[in-house]
Order: sequence, then structure tokens, then C-alpha cells
Amino acid sequence: MTGAGEILLVSTYELGRQPHGLASAFAALAAAGFSPATLDVGQESLGGEAAMAALTRARLVAISAPMHTALRLGARVAERVRALGGERTVCFYGLYAPLHADWLARAFGAVALGPEYEAELVALARGERSSVAAPAIPTRRPSYVVPVRDGLAALASYVKLDDGERLVVAGAVEGSRGCLHMCRHCPLPPIYGGRFFAVPVEVALADAQRQLDAGARHISFTDPDFLNGPRHALALARGLHALDATVTFDATIKVEHLLRHRALLAELRALGCLFVVSAFESLSERVLTLLDKGHTAADAHTAIALLRGAGISVRPTFVPFTPLSTLEDFLALCRFVRDEELEEEVDPVQLSIRLLVPPGSLLADHADTAPLLGPLDEAALAYSWVHPDPRMDVLQQRVSALVEETADAALAPGVIFARIHALAAALAGEPAPAEAAPRPRRRVPRLTEPWFC
Repeated sequence: MTGAGEILLVSTYELGRQPHGLASAFAALAAAGFSPATLDVGQESLGGEAAMAALTRARLVAISAPMHTALRLGARVAERVRALGGERTVCFYGLYAPLHADWLARAFGAVALGPEYEAELVALARGERSSVAAPAIPTRRPSYVVPVRDGLAALASYVKLDDGERLVVAGAVEGSRGCLHMCRHCPLPPIYGGRFFAVPVEVALADAQRQLDAGARHISFTDPDFLNGPRHALALARGLHALDATVTFDATIKVEHLLRHRALLAELRALGCLFVVSAFESLSERVLTLLDKGHTAADAHTAIALLRGAGISVRPTFVPFTPLSTLEDFLALCRFVRDEELEEEVDPVQLSIRLLVPPGSLLADHADTAPLLGPLDEAALAYSWVHPDPRMDVLQQRVSALVEETADAALAPGVIFARIHALAAALAGEPAPAEAAPRPRRRVPRLTEPWFC
């Protein structure tokens, strides 16, 4: 498969970013003597002439699946490949692929490679790997290569930073893979088993430099948790600042780590950190215990105060709809958003998120959730479940519809959250919440693509 384009790397969704899954895979294959082509269907129509020509030319089609949405969209790509006929090999690679290896093999005859995919892709291209072998849990740090982004769409065509005054070209750098923690709803524990691998600082910063050269003025560190390795994180932040002191960044950090490493926040801000994404998930102690989040509801309030005290904006993420969440939990979440003045920092879609329980999830066999799960819906990539309180399923559907309806409306976030709160209050048989006095809109930094999964 050494001919140009005989290997085709495909990305469907990577949070609107220029796909690292293509850039890193391309680098590994090119270093091994292959000449892969890339196709980002977030930028180019799958049915377009160029995309169809690339699919037709390919003998190996490797589809990046770093998240749930990417895998669902990737299945459509696999269907298109199979419809072409011929002897093409299809593989999926990335975090979500091994969770669904059995289904991918049955549905598409596809091999599933793990999130440490670079060496596995090279082995597959060389014919050294069976198309049905299950990927092994990584036990040692792989040899990472500097991603090659040549051939991808211009960085300026992807997600941007909205700093409140202008749109800024944004890049993304992977500083680590895996996670030390075992949050039960997360896809990382069944794949990494509590392991964490640092990408060498020189590799990550070389990738950052290439993106700065391409026009990036902001970098997202895409680590599952930036402070899994605090010294490594500081080396990355300091190194980025040394490359260009005007460049800003954001990162994802657990509430638990924000509290434990609070002394680092001032330096991170001085080095250019504009905002932190943090998985608050719920304010219910019962749900937080179920998910094994490692923090309490009170800790969430503390984390907000610490970040704001350091001059860093907080962007919480939530999973409001789980089998154990109650209507009162949701109302409490609405009050939390209002009382902490988070309307500008929480994307409304966050209040519509429903728990996903994929194969291999630590929740699938948990005593509190297993009895509430239905059969595995392989096409939906998760176990089905119905909430014991029918009002919660109704609310989730109504909130999702409201968020979709208002996505393109020029409504202040406070108005959208007030409407969501009113939906929940109506289902609870409570009066609509009193309309809060309008607040001056705060200019908070955000990416133009809302966080999703």
C-alpha cells in the first residue's frame, strides 16, 4: 500500500478542530514509507467528487473515532465504502473504536484499533495485523511523532476562539493521553485502566509551533485532564509561552485537580490560560458518588471561586440526565447556573446531555445502574435506558428541542436558561421561576464550537 492515496485517513468530527487524528496517523505512516491521503468530511462532502475519488482509490480506509459522535458519523463512511465493493480494508481507530470492536467487525468487517493507534496503523498497512484482532490495553508509552498537518484544510477554516471582541484562529495540541482516574461514566477507564501517558514536551511544542506558523493565536490542550501530570502541564504551558508570549490557551481540568493544585492557577493565567473546561457533571451527591467523580457539589462552588480569583473563566460541563438524577437535581442545576452567574460560560446544550453507557462502561455492571439498563443498542453505540421517573425523559426531550430551536437565535444565554428552568418547573408542578433582573452581558472567552461528545 505504498502508492499515493492507497491508504485513506478519514475524520468526521473532532469538536470542529483541525483533526489531530489525521495529522498524527499521517505522520506515523509517512515515516514508515507510506503515502496516505486524508479526507475530513467536516470540511468536504462525503458525496462530493473529490471524496468519492479518494474512497475509490483507497485500499485501506482508516476512520478516526476519538468520540461517540465521530464513530456514529464514521459508520456512514464505512457504509459508503462497503457500497463501493472491492477488496478494501476498513478500520476504525481512536478511543471509541475498541469499545465497539465486535459490532464494527460484524457490521463492516472492520478492524478496531485503539487510541494508541500510530504503530497499529503501520502494522495493519504492512499486513502484520489480523483484521479481527482486538487491540491490547496500552501498558507502556508509545513513541509519539510530531503530527503532520500538510494536506488538511487551512487552520483558519476550523474552530476559532471568540475572545469577546474578535475571532481568533485556534489550534489544538495533545499533551497527554489516558487518565489516572476511573470516573465510571468515562470511556477512558475501560481502555486505559487508570494509565496516563505524557506526550514528550518537544513533540507537543513542535506541533504547537507548526500551528502558530499556520496562523494560530490560541491553543487548546486536548488532554483528558491537563493536570494529571502537573509538572508536565507546566512544562507545556511554559514552553508555549516561550514560543510566543502573546498566544493564549485553554485546558480541561478536573474539579478535584483544581482544588488540589490551586497554587498553580495564577501561573497558568500568567502564561496565557483564558479558560478551563471542567466536568462538574452534577450537583447531586448521589450521582457524583455513582460516577466516582472525586468531588462534591460544594467543591464545584470552590472551583469556580478559585478560577475566577485567578482571572480564568470556567466552562463547566454536565450530564444532567442519568438513571439516578431527579427532577429536583435538575432544578438545583438551573438555580446553580443562575446563582453562580454561569449563563455566559455554560453552553445551553450542556443541560440536555443524557448519559451514554457504551459497551465496556464501568456503569454497565454497577449495582445502581445495571438493573435500569435495557439491551445494548449497537447502532446507537450504547445501552438503552428509560428513566424511572417518566418526567425526566420528557424533560430531556424538551430541553434538547429548545436548545436546537434557539441555536441560531440571537437570544441572550440568560433567556435560554430561563426557558429551560421554566420547562423543568412546569413538569415539577412548580410556578415558573421569577424573572431575574437583566444582567449586563459579560465578555467571556469561548470556542465557536460548543463542547459535545
